[in-house]
Amino acid sequence: MIDPRLVESLERATVEAVAPVEVLEIAGWLVPLDAGTVGRAKSAVPLSHEAGCEALDEILAAYGTRGLPPAFRIADVEGLDEVRAALQARGFGPAKPTWVKIADALTLSGFCVPDAELLDTPDAAWGEVFLGEGFDPADGASRVATLTRSPDALYGAVREHGRTLAVGAVSFGRGWAGVHGMRTARHARGRGYAGRLLAAFGGAALARDVRRVFLQVEEPNPARSLYRKAGFEAAWRYCYWG
Repeated sequence: MIDPRLVESLERATVEAVAPVEVLEIAGWLVPLDAGTVGRAKSAVPLSHEAGCEALDEILAAYGTRGLPPAFRIADVEGLDEVRAALQARGFGPAKPTWVKIADALTLSGFCVPDAELLDTPDAAWGEVFLGEGFDPADGASRVATLTRSPDALYGAVREHGRTLAVGAVSFGRGWAGVHGMRTARHARGRGYAGRLLAAFGGAALARDVRRVFLQVEEPNPARSLYRKAGFEAAWRYCYWG
C-alpha cells in the first residue's frame, strides 16, 4: 500500500502545479474548478486512496452552480471501489487511463546531458511549441495558460539555431518536483530533446534540495518508454470519470 502521506502530498502538488482558476476542499477531496482543457485542472480528486462517497453530492453541486461539467480523477485501487461504483450508479464512466510515475531527482539528473535552458518566465517561443503542427491549438493555448499560472515553476526549452524545438515545465511544492507539459515539435522528435529537458529538471530539483519527482502520462503515450529509461517507476494508475 502506498503511504497515505505520499498520496496526499502528490495530489496537492499536482493541482497546485496546473493552477485552476478556483479550488475547493470538500471533505477530503480537492475540487479544481476550471473551464480549460487540462483534465487535472478540472476534475475532483480524493486526497486518500481510502476515501468514501459522502462528499460526491456536494462536489457535484459545486460544479453545477458554476456551470461546469463535473469530472473526477480516481485511482484504480481497491480502496476506491466504493467511489467508482457510486460514480457509475450516477451515470459516470472511466476514460483516459493515466499513470502516475515517480523518480529520484539524482537519477533523473544523470539520465543524459542536461542541455536545456531553464526560464523563470516562459517566452513567446516556449508557448508557440504547444501551437505547432500536430497539436490542437485550443488545447495548446489552454495548457500554456494553465502552466504559466503555476505559483512556483521553471520552464525548460531546448533550442538550436534560434529555433525552440522542445519545451516542458517543472513545478515545485509539497516536497515534490512535478514535470508537466512535455512537448517536442513534430519534425524534431526522436533526437533526445525530451531527455535533455528531463535531466535539466532533475538538476533543478536537486538545486532546491528536492529529491522526489513525479509526472503523469496517458497509458497509450509512447513517451512512457522514455520515462521508464529515465528512472520513473509506476506509482498508480487513474482514470477520468465524466
